[in-house]
Amino acid sequence: MADARAALATLDSTARRLPNPRLFRRPALRAEAQSTSALEGTYAPLAEVLTADEERPQNTDLREVLNYVVMAESAFNWVEMGHPLTVNVLEELQRTLVHGTRAQGPSSGHVRDHQVVVGKRKSARPGDQPVHAARFVPAPPGLALQANLRDLLDWMANKDVGREVDPVVSAALAHYQFETLHPFHDGNGRIGRMLIVINLFERGVLLEPTLTVSPWFEARRDEYYDYLFAVSTTAAWDPYVQFFARGLEASARRTHDRMITLVGVQAEMKERVRESALRADTAHALVDFAVSNTSFTVRAVEKELKVSYGRANTLVSQLVGLGVIAPLPTEPGSSARRFHAPQIYNVLLDEH
Repeated sequence: MADARAALATLDSTARRLPNPRLFRRPALRAEAQSTSALEGTYAPLAEVLTADEERPQNTDLREVLNYVVMAESAFNWVEMGHPLTVNVLEELQRTLVHGTRAQGPSSGHVRDHQVVVGKRKSARPGDQPVHAARFVPAPPGLALQANLRDLLDWMANKDVGREVDPVVSAALAHYQFETLHPFHDGNGRIGRMLIVINLFERGVLLEPTLTVSPWFEARRDEYYDYLFAVSTTAAWDPYVQFFARGLEASARRTHDRMITLVGVQAEMKERVRESALRADTAHALVDFAVSNTSFTVRAVEKELKVSYGRANTLVSQLVGLGVIAPLPTEPGSSARRFHAPQIYNVLLDEH
């Protein structure tokens, strides 16, 4: 726990020294989205996730991964404004997560109204009913499930808990409880791992929610599920919390290293602009935009920088000429040109 707190403190301290740590939120979210979705069986290559168009993804798997980015951004913004998480807010976040995917249905955006089962026992026989073959059977639907979810969110928001319980432990406890309740028909794993970061964000442990936890847990998928299951079956809290703390420590160190590398790349990109004939502040603003958006269109630059389309197009062309950004292959069915910063792309891809 102490090692995890130290790693989180180092990450937070570095973020606080940066002029604009929020620039790194969206790149981190895309990497997290890819890993957290892979844990649940939805796989899209990170290279595609980083360059995909959020409005027009090429397939349903990409749609599902990118929905996580939209959901997490909404959740972080909500908490950042000082609002508490409620059951209604979680329901809306879950609706966003499954929108336009195979999981979308009548239960989307609501605490589940039917029984679900999780996993399959190795000893299950062919033909066993799902409830008999399942490794874990969460609580049935109904008022008790809704009350327990409400109690969990109230506990997470309780300031006294923040003073009495180490934030690493409270994040571990909340994560276990959410996954055990399994309140939605789909998306519980992804929402639960997002709540780890929100918990640390709400407690003030992190200034900026750029922590990516899923790659570490994805690499230890079987252990992760075994530790959660052992709490339910034998009350093995200590091994689970220890495993969870190791995950936070490793994730914080990895996120910190990536942040430092991205800051260095950002500085190199701006230095290339300074060494050129370009002097406009908007050129440096476009570098920042390219850092925070792993792929973008000229229209997006126009909107973000509040310049005319012609000026945005010229800026993009100038930075392409300097090798700071580069065009992406045009996606099938799309006429909009998309661009990215290759150095940023390579850091995220290699780090993963």
